[in-house]
Amino acid sequence: MQKYSKFETDLLGVPLSVEIGKMASFANGACFVKFGETVVLSTVTMSEKVNEDIDFLSLVVNFEDRVYASGRIPGSFSRREGKPSEASILASRLIDRSIRPLFSSDFRNDVSVSCMMLSVSNDCLPEVVSLIATSISLAISDVPWNGPIASCLVGLIDGKIVINPSVEKSSKSDLRMFVSSTKEKVTMIEAGANQVPEGAILEAIRKAHEVNSKLIDFISEIQSKVGQKKMELSQNSESFEIENEIVSQYYEKISSNLEIKDKILRDKKSRILRDEIIENFSDCDDESLIDKCISKIQKGIVRNWIFDEGKRVDGRSLDEIRELSGEVGLLPKTHGSALFSRGLTQVLSVTTLSSIGECQLVDEFYDEHNKYYMHHYNFPPFSVGEARSSRAPGRREIGHGALAERALYPVIPSLDDFPYTIRVVSDVLSSNGSTSQASVCGSTLSLMDAGVPISDLVAGISCGLVTKGENWVTFVDIQGIEDFFGDMDFKVAGTRKGVTAIQMDIKVSGLSFDIIENALKKTRDARFKILDFMESIISKPRDQVSKLAPKIVSISVPEEKIRDIIGPGGSVVRKLSADFDSQIDIEDDGKIYVSSLDMRNCNMVIDQINFISRDMSIGDVITGKVTKITNFGVFVELSPGKEGMCHISNFSDNRIERITDLISVGDFITVKVIEIDNKGRINLRRISANNSFKK
Repeated sequence: MQKYSKFETDLLGVPLSVEIGKMASFANGACFVKFGETVVLSTVTMSEKVNEDIDFLSLVVNFEDRVYASGRIPGSFSRREGKPSEASILASRLIDRSIRPLFSSDFRNDVSVSCMMLSVSNDCLPEVVSLIATSISLAISDVPWNGPIASCLVGLIDGKIVINPSVEKSSKSDLRMFVSSTKEKVTMIEAGANQVPEGAILEAIRKAHEVNSKLIDFISEIQSKVGQKKMELSQNSESFEIENEIVSQYYEKISSNLEIKDKILRDKKSRILRDEIIENFSDCDDESLIDKCISKIQKGIVRNWIFDEGKRVDGRSLDEIRELSGEVGLLPKTHGSALFSRGLTQVLSVTTLSSIGECQLVDEFYDEHNKYYMHHYNFPPFSVGEARSSRAPGRREIGHGALAERALYPVIPSLDDFPYTIRVVSDVLSSNGSTSQASVCGSTLSLMDAGVPISDLVAGISCGLVTKGENWVTFVDIQGIEDFFGDMDFKVAGTRKGVTAIQMDIKVSGLSFDIIENALKKTRDARFKILDFMESIISKPRDQVSKLAPKIVSISVPEEKIRDIIGPGGSVVRKLSADFDSQIDIEDDGKIYVSSLDMRNCNMVIDQINFISRDMSIGDVITGKVTKITNFGVFVELSPGKEGMCHISNFSDNRIERITDLISVGDFITVKVIEIDNKGRINLRRISANNSFKK
C-alpha cells in the first residue's frame, strides 16, 4: 500500500487536487482526483504473468458511470446501474485511444483501467478528469507505460478558443474537441465541429497542447515523488531466430504475394504460403509465433514500399482515392437509402423518418435530453468474410456510429425547419478500411434521398502514416492492410466549408504538429474530390419526403390551452388521434406536432386544435365528422365536445330529396360557421361537396 500523499495545483483558475494512497490499496496504481466539484477514482491493475495466448496489448478501459454522482437514483425496476451507457462507452474509448500508443509493442500482460465517476459538476467534465486521473494512476504504477499525458477539452465560442468550457458554454461552441498529448507530441484527437476550417482546428490543438504541457509538469512531479519502479519487459529471442529463417527462405514469395492488387486473391495466396511455412517449421510448436513473424515481415515490406518508393499494395499513388461508386433510392419501402462504395469498402445507409414522439430519451452524466437524430452502425461478420453469428453492437460499433452521427449533426435541420425524428442505420456490407467514413458518405446520400433538407453534403476520408525515426510519409484513403501495418488512422469528415468530425487513432508515441497539419490538408483535398462524386449522384435533398414517410405539421398554442387540448385523462387528444389516424405530440411550451401518412389528416387535426384553443367565431372554416343525420340537416362534430348543425338548406345549392343519399354518419365534411346564437348553438354551411370524404 502506498503512503498517503496529496498534491494540489490550479488549472486555468479551477483547483485540481490529487490524493494517493487514500483508496484502492490493492491496485497497481490508484488516485483520487478532484477537479472543481467533479471527482473521479482511477485505478490500474496488471496481471502478474504474461498472457502467452495473445500477440497484442490486452488493455481494457472502463469508465464507470455512477448515477449517485449527480444526486439521482437510477431508473428501471432494479434501481441500480446496468450495462454501460453509450456515453460511458464513448468515454472509455476516449481514454483507451489516449493511453494505448504509449505502451510498448512487446508488452503482453493484461491491464485493466477503471475510472469511477463519484461526483459530477457541469463546470468540469468527467471525461477530462478521467483522462487526467488515468494518466496519474498509470504514471505512479509499476505498469511499463511511457507517459505521462495530459488532456483537455477545447471549445470555439464566438471565434475564441476556450479550454475546458462548462456544459453550458459547450452548448454554444462551434467546436468540441478532446486533445491528449505528451510533453512533445499529440496522442489523441476526437472532435465534433460546426464546419470549422482546418486552420482553426490546428490552432485549437496547439493551444490545447500548451495547456497540457503545464499539467504534465504537475503529473511528472507526482510521479517523481510517489511513483513505483516500472516492470522490466523481457524479449523472446526465439522469435528473432525463426523470423530470420523465414526471411532467408520466403521473403521473395511473401513480397510477391503482397504485390497482387486483388485483395481476395492476395489473401488466398498468403494463406497458402502461410500453411507451407508452418509445415516447413514443424519443429516449432507455437504456430502463433510463426504467424507473428510472417506478419512482421509483411509489415516491413508494406511500410518500406510506402516510405521508400511511394508504392502501395493496390498500386495507387499516396494521394489517390480508390474507385468510388454509389446509388440512391434502391430500397422501395424505406424512406431513404443509399449504397456507397470506396474500393472494397461498401456501406448501405438507410434513413427512417418518424414523429418527434419517437425521439430517444438520453440520460447522460449531466442531464436528460431528447435526441431527434440518431445514427447506428452495424458491422456484420460477413463484411470481412467471417463465418460466425452476429452479436449485439460492441464498443467499436457504438463508437463508429457516434463518429458518423457527430459528423452529420451540424447539417441536420432544426426541429422548427424539419419536425421529424431521424434515424440512419449504416450496415457495412464489405470492409477494407475506413468503414466509418464510408458511412458518413452513404448516410449523406441517404438523408438527401429521404428528403431531409440537410444544409450541406458531408464526406469523410482517412489519412495514414508510416514513420522511420523522425521522418514520415502520409497517404490518404487507407485500406485494411495499411491500417493494420501503418502508424495512424486519422479520420476527418466535413463539408466544403470545414470540418465536422475528427477521430485520430495512432500506434506511435505521438504526432508532431507538422504531421497533423499535413493530414488535415490531405484529407481536405480528398474530401473535396469525394464531395464532387457524391454531388454527381444526388446534388440536393429531394423536394419532398417519401410518400411512405409521415407528414408532419406543427402549431403553437397558448400554454393555458394545453389542458383543453389534452382533455380529461387525455380523452380529447386520444380521440383526435383515433379519428384522424394521426399522432399528436404536445410540448410544455405549447408547441404541438401532428403527424400522419396523409397530409389531409394533419390539416384537419390542426383545424380542430385551432377551434379548441380559441373561441369560435363566425366565418371560421373547419372539417368535422358527421355524428347525426335528421330530416332537416346534419350534426357535425367540430372538435371533441363541440358540435354544430348544418341545416338541409345550407347543405347544398341544389334541392335535396334525401340527405342520406349524399352523406353518412362518420363522414367528414368541410363547413363554415355562419351563426352562433345567444345559447351558444352553432349553425353551419357546407363549403363544397368536393371536400367531403369517407373515413
